[in-house]
Amino acid sequence: MSRSVKSVELPTGVTLNYAEQGSTEGIPVILLHGMGDSWRSFEPVLQFLPEDILVIALSQRGHGDSSKPEKGYLYNDFASDLAAFMDALNIKKAVLVGHSMGSSNAKRFALDYPERTLGLVLIGSFTDASNDPGDQEFYDTVISKMEDPLDRDQMEELQKEVVGGKIPQQFLETIVQEALKVPARVWQAVLLRDLEEDMSAEQSKIKAPTLIMWGDQDPVSTRSAQDLQLKTIPNAKLLIYEGFGHAPHWEEPERFTSDLVKFIKKIPGSR
Repeated sequence: MSRSVKSVELPTGVTLNYAEQGSTEGIPVILLHGMGDSWRSFEPVLQFLPEDILVIALSQRGHGDSSKPEKGYLYNDFASDLAAFMDALNIKKAVLVGHSMGSSNAKRFALDYPERTLGLVLIGSFTDASNDPGDQEFYDTVISKMEDPLDRDQMEELQKEVVGGKIPQQFLETIVQEALKVPARVWQAVLLRDLEEDMSAEQSKIKAPTLIMWGDQDPVSTRSAQDLQLKTIPNAKLLIYEGFGHAPHWEEPERFTSDLVKFIKKIPGSR
């Protein structure tokens, strides 16, 4: 399937880089990567997606080859970017697939723009990090001490820790190189945001059909966070990947994509 990599400048002056493939007549599915990643985070998945889906993998602000403004890394900044991006591509509604940081941004969009959210997929997602002493310690001991240029070995170790070494070396190198493109101040701004902003009380307002995908060996996102989302998001279901870590779409992309497509095809209005 042919894939094109493009960029679009938003009215705010922020330019977003993205990859696009599939039929323009198909249901739009927008893929939102995690912290330190880019659209290339979804390369293992893209090869398995059917042609009748219009799939767009987006590099969010601060990441990949997109703009890296000095400020603007709160949840609503990312959600506003996504709304403007969809306007620029003339996409009225879409299924949002978010991994880690991307899942938080997707939830914010679903809350702020419910009429534009056909469905929601949350991979390795979080609820409230502000009450988790482990997250605060990670910020204090690792993230707050980052400086430019970033340390390559540290970036590789951070990526390896979340998947337990279950991905091909070539893809690992790709995501390490993408992580090195993210300035230290962006890592710090996003992680500090996660410690200060809490959407857990709002999750009951999410209207879109929601699929929560989680690996039971995830060292970052807890089972309790998944259970809370399952309990509070009205139309949600939980799919657990036994033996997998924080990024099942990296670790078993064909199986992940099959599960994703099954969910998308069942969404009202997806056909």
